[in-house]
Amino acid sequence: MKLAVPNIGDVSALWLRPASTRCALVLAHGAGAGMGHPFLEKLAVELASVEVATFRYQFPYMEQRRRVPDAPSVLTSAVRAAVHAASKTAPELPLLAGGKSMGGRMTSLAAAEHRSELAPELEKVQGLVFFGFPLHPPGRPGTKRAAHLTQVRKPMLFLQGTRDQFAELKLLRPICANLGTWATLREIETADHSFHVLKSSGKTDAEVLRELAQSVRDWAQTLSRSDSGKK
Repeated sequence: MKLAVPNIGDVSALWLRPASTRCALVLAHGAGAGMGHPFLEKLAVELASVEVATFRYQFPYMEQRRRVPDAPSVLTSAVRAAVHAASKTAPELPLLAGGKSMGGRMTSLAAAEHRSELAPELEKVQGLVFFGFPLHPPGRPGTKRAAHLTQVRKPMLFLQGTRDQFAELKLLRPICANLGTWATLREIETADHSFHVLKSSGKTDAEVLRELAQSVRDWAQTLSRSDSGKK
């Protein structure tokens, strides 16, 4: 299917919705590969197996087969358009949003903008999911990319490998701690930024994908219980 990004054009999008669905995740790709990357395809299948639907979509630069990512304003516009489309298509489903690496960070930027009413489309999103939050470039540790997270007033799930060169855990752990109850950090032992694990972990990459999917489903259930308690 096609997704219209205002003032930008159409991009490709894809629903994967199992017969029994508990919630839906609007899932953005990383900087170097589109929504058809094997990791995202396999992840979507694993999520479907635990009753989590996915709405994957392309960022404009990837749709146009350009190598350099769009400006953040364009990327966050695509995030908002995708969330809006998913909520309109499946209004009955609890909605999550996030993505792999850059896709997750752009989703969090869009959510931070929501506080200033620049992104009303994210109102229905119950929580954000990051598959490898890119805190800094490899070999250049820093925390500037996380500065906006204090403006996000939605629960956030960080799924992070302990060998991820894009996020030193000694920097990410205190960031999550300072976010308090808004943040949940799940560390995947020996996983790198692509969630490949060492043999010494005793797990296969396929098992890690299942672990990621189950983590999302379990966390989403805590959000549903929390919402029920507020009613």
